[in-house]
Amino acid sequence: MTTELSAPTMPTLEVNGRSYRWPKRPTVVVCFDGCDPSYLAAASAAGVIPVLDRMQREGFSAIALAAMPTFTNPNNVSIVCGVPPAVHGVSGNFYIDRDSGREVMMVDATPMRAPTLLSAFSQAGAKVAAVTAKDKLRRALGHDLKGIAFSAEKADATTQAEHGIADVTALIGRAAPDQYSADLSLFVLDAGVRLLETRRPDLMYLSLSDYVQHKHAPEEAEALAFMAAVDARLGQLIAAGAVVGIVADHGMTDMAKPDGTPNVLYVGDALDAAFGAGAMRVVCPITDPFVRHHGALGGFVRVHLMASGRSPDEVAGFVRTLPGVAVALTRDEACARFDLPADREGDVAVIADKGVALGARAVDHDVSQLAGTRLRSHGGLFEQPVPFILSRPLREDAGASPQPLRNFDIFALALNAVEA
Repeated sequence: MTTELSAPTMPTLEVNGRSYRWPKRPTVVVCFDGCDPSYLAAASAAGVIPVLDRMQREGFSAIALAAMPTFTNPNNVSIVCGVPPAVHGVSGNFYIDRDSGREVMMVDATPMRAPTLLSAFSQAGAKVAAVTAKDKLRRALGHDLKGIAFSAEKADATTQAEHGIADVTALIGRAAPDQYSADLSLFVLDAGVRLLETRRPDLMYLSLSDYVQHKHAPEEAEALAFMAAVDARLGQLIAAGAVVGIVADHGMTDMAKPDGTPNVLYVGDALDAAFGAGAMRVVCPITDPFVRHHGALGGFVRVHLMASGRSPDEVAGFVRTLPGVAVALTRDEACARFDLPADREGDVAVIADKGVALGARAVDHDVSQLAGTRLRSHGGLFEQPVPFILSRPLREDAGASPQPLRNFDIFALALNAVEA
């Protein structure tokens, strides 16, 4: 079977100000959710990821920076749009609309302000597929996509009309997995393999879940077993003739004390004590429908001053004095440093020290669901370095890769720079 694809009349496609070559062979990008570089190092040392080891040795391998804050939605959207949050508008899983004061949890494409590569290529005539672990992400990434888009979470309810494919569980050969399981990610990869075998998309995006990384450190048996299972499926994608790119949306950090209890700074409680109860509101943008992973605790929070009468500079200065805070920036400073959309940023952005989780107020977080599990989470600067791996080396004439390399450069290198 030939793997060469017939390109349309245009040799390149421009999306969000970047040009992309039409794929010459099936190109698959995997967002390995929560795959901190330490997981690759531990699995390689244990000898359980021969495919990933070979990709790093014979293809292209580097450490890239994820978009800030290092949460799932901003980074998945950045990856499929090829641009930072300042352009596409998504800077958290949860935010307050500055104009209306309304709380918004991202569960579809409504907050997005830029088209995805997936939709652009599909509308230009490419065969495109997107498979996500969680359905909320499918509804965002599948927006305006003329092709296949479904989630492992809702794989038993796919229809031709909504998802571009019916009866996915029959195609994969098993039922939809539990949303709180390693199998949620493995189902995504199995679906990618079967789609490559049966539908042969030109372009495919597979987005996994970080359930395992939230629960298990890199050297734990469960994490190693998961890495081995993912590795085997990556080998199947490559064996089927695909160019495979792997990148993560964020890393993962242990945020527990030596006794195993969560190491949390409740920023809202500290602000109440200093400035009066209710003067400010702390928003945790990690909040999503899957808080059992992390208790809505992560490395980044936003402070809205409400009617406090205090200036952002004053509040940021106070927050910087709190133990456990690495960085506190005013809205303008945060947007300039991290390419964030100003209308969705708080008045002050707070980033934790390594090993510290940030919360709103203690009463706002149910940490009992973390009982027996060390808190492992993300959102800050320490989860920004992520793996960036391609199954094929870069062409000699491709030029230097972008510096600094960002996780949302993965489609540009996979389509524009690898050897055919």
